[in-house]
Amino acid sequence: MIKRFFPFLSWIATYNKSLLQKDLISGITVGIMLIPQGMAYAMIAGMPPIYGLYAALVPQLVYALMGTSRQLAVGPVAMDSLLVAAGVGALNLINEEDYISTVLFLTLLIGGLQLLMGIFKMGFFVNFLSKPVISGFTSAAALLIGFGQLNHILGTHFAQSGRIHELLANIIRSLPYIHWPTFFMGLGSILFIVLLNRFNKKLPVPLFLVVLGILAVVIFKLNTAGVHIVGNIPKGLPGFQAPEFQWDKMGQLMPIAITVALFGFMESVSIAKTVEERHPEYELDANQELRALGIANMLGSFFQSFSVSGSFSRTAVNDKAGAKTGMSLIFSTLIIAGVLLFLTPLFYNLPAVVLGAIIIVSVAGLVDLKYPWILWKNRKDEFLLLVATFLMTLLIGLMEGILFGVLLSLMLLVYRISKPHMAVLGRIKDTSYFKNIDRFSGDVEVEADKLVLRFDAQLYFGNKDYFKKQLYRQIEKKGPVLKYIILNAEPINYIDSSAASMLERIILDLRHRDIHFLIAAAIGPTRDILYSSGIVDILGEENLYVQTIDAVNGCNEQNERSLMQKKVSLQSKRRTL
Repeated sequence: MIKRFFPFLSWIATYNKSLLQKDLISGITVGIMLIPQGMAYAMIAGMPPIYGLYAALVPQLVYALMGTSRQLAVGPVAMDSLLVAAGVGALNLINEEDYISTVLFLTLLIGGLQLLMGIFKMGFFVNFLSKPVISGFTSAAALLIGFGQLNHILGTHFAQSGRIHELLANIIRSLPYIHWPTFFMGLGSILFIVLLNRFNKKLPVPLFLVVLGILAVVIFKLNTAGVHIVGNIPKGLPGFQAPEFQWDKMGQLMPIAITVALFGFMESVSIAKTVEERHPEYELDANQELRALGIANMLGSFFQSFSVSGSFSRTAVNDKAGAKTGMSLIFSTLIIAGVLLFLTPLFYNLPAVVLGAIIIVSVAGLVDLKYPWILWKNRKDEFLLLVATFLMTLLIGLMEGILFGVLLSLMLLVYRISKPHMAVLGRIKDTSYFKNIDRFSGDVEVEADKLVLRFDAQLYFGNKDYFKKQLYRQIEKKGPVLKYIILNAEPINYIDSSAASMLERIILDLRHRDIHFLIAAAIGPTRDILYSSGIVDILGEENLYVQTIDAVNGCNEQNERSLMQKKVSLQSKRRTL
């Protein structure tokens, strides 16, 4: 039980020098990578850059002890930061202090929700975020982040917006005021990252850029030329301070907290599962991941951290660098702590345009064009779902976009299960197997007096009318020669009360038409429902078969008995005459 809640106890007992060396290298690599990324993502969240380093401290340490993934790198990420900025920004807070205190309280709420979901094993909620919805939302959010950072690249000031048309209009209005030294520095920074990443992806390019940017400001006095710098960054570790409880804003913050909690968890688990496939030595526990992220965010909020989750880029680097356990995150935390204690004065001359360039290049990789193309070729309905989520997120807002996408995906699911596949089956020649006559038309035998159907879904109030309509359509096709209907119920795993009543009416109606209804291959739970709902009382136990071939043979035997009875009847009539 203790190991379940503190998974680090599983690997710490067998920890050795070989693991220490690999974790140390990967931890230092991720820590170095986190310095510029954390500061940049804090800017996305609307927070001072120092808070990005604060977010890389306590949450990493907590996850290292409580997380079940041994390679997942937890910390500030672009998507969570943008969601936080969009949600808290909508409150129109007057000053920076109120904004920061609201973000910290929101982080506490996010962590509390994740912890509660983990305790009550509600990790399945993330399944409602389908891949087309996630892809559409992520691509749209990436564009909003990228365009939002153009104020740092252009050296202008324009109002941020969660709607692309408003944001573009603000950018266009600011174009006459471009600060050209900042613009050329920003353009050069983007090209530097892109070209160096193509040359060698293992290099800590963002950190190199940060160092070069600081040197450029110091040597060429760019700050006096109007290039905006980060300025004074507080030195030292964040102190313990309880978030200010803001009960009056609970109604406005709760939808944001739910969205970030679910999306952050989904992002973390999907990344962790990808890495887990390459590491069979441990098993991921989704509910413990929720608990770990929840406590990481909750405790983090007491040490000035905003919302964190798993990072794809840092996790990939952590894994490739050889991380074997959560110790890599502990070493990464020590790197950040060292920077906060001794090196923050060095970042005084860091140009904001450099952080903007780092963000733009980072989020550019989140715009996925390959997956929509695959959907366009193979799944038009899911492609439309992706496009709808993408457009809603861009045009209306982040919260509205993802909620609309989830609602639309659920509506698509309901539509699909309300009109499931129904197949007319025929017997493959010289076998006891039955297949769809539309797929195996040349290899199956269809008997004129029998209709064998397979309904590939549960029977419930949403599809019972569709089932009845399709059944009677097939009955009409068969015509007056039809005597037997055999329902292959193997795919039917549930029948609700509405569908049970409908089945009873169908059985009685067909009996009135002198057509026998039989059920074959029903699984255990379905058979239980057939008995408990009283369907068997109307159907008759003799018309419930284990396999479809048994039902067909039963029909043939019944035909033979009927013929024999007719012969006996004719013979008795002749004798009488």
